[in-house]
Amino acid sequence: MTRERDAQQWNPATYDDAQSFVAAYGSSVVDLLEPAADERILDLGCGTGHLTWEIADAGATAVGLDSSAAMIERARETYSHTDADSNSNSTDVDLEFVYGDARSLAFDYAFDAVFSNAALHWIPDDDQDEVLASVHDALCPGGRFVAELGGRGNVAPIVDAVQDEGAARGYDIESPWYFPSVGEYARRLEDADLEVQYARLFDRPTELEGEDGLRDWLEQFGDRLFASASVPADERVEIVEAVEERLREREGDGEEYYRDGTWIAPYRRLRFVAVAK
Repeated sequence: MTRERDAQQWNPATYDDAQSFVAAYGSSVVDLLEPAADERILDLGCGTGHLTWEIADAGATAVGLDSSAAMIERARETYSHTDADSNSNSTDVDLEFVYGDARSLAFDYAFDAVFSNAALHWIPDDDQDEVLASVHDALCPGGRFVAELGGRGNVAPIVDAVQDEGAARGYDIESPWYFPSVGEYARRLEDADLEVQYARLFDRPTELEGEDGLRDWLEQFGDRLFASASVPADERVEIVEAVEERLREREGDGEEYYRDGTWIAPYRRLRFVAVAK
């Protein structure tokens, strides 16, 4: 969903395996969406398509869009011939997956709703208003925009540790993510003629799978974090090891990021519902 030069490099298989929590937590955002039969719904930043399928399984016509060709290919392989009830080779659910850019949603029809989970924070600050205008234009009048993204302070201790360890080695590492406050994002939504009906910022400590959970998380999601300072592969490994040691030492001090062999990422989420004027 970002410009190609800034694009995050994704490994769909690892995403589905080690980061399966993304779709698992996203199911509650689908509940907030309340997809209905005969609705046409766009899943913006659909990834490997698991939540797009949930939307289609509820009876809606679902379109999953992502800027990663690898993610779209994986979604098509998994779901293009899936029956909602039996996983047989049929096409009883109405869904499709397309490669596209959130800044210019080029469809010949309007959507009853646009849905997005864990994708909007990958869009740079400078592109956010263009994306929200594009979402508005893709919606029917009165259509709803239901989404969750990282909010202000999301994974801040991890990012701070990476930046500190990078600086100690001469690298000025910049965060690639946009994590807004409720007020900041509500203003942007309203400026795009998307009327905010619900918005909430909340903590959601998230367990990462296995002893290597933090390392796997940084390998999957941190490519642009390290790329911002052109950190070579060998020094990325050193930085990750130092970050693990630093955060593991905080076990038992009230801000635990590692407990009993499990990493806990300090997620903060911003969830909202807005309606197109």
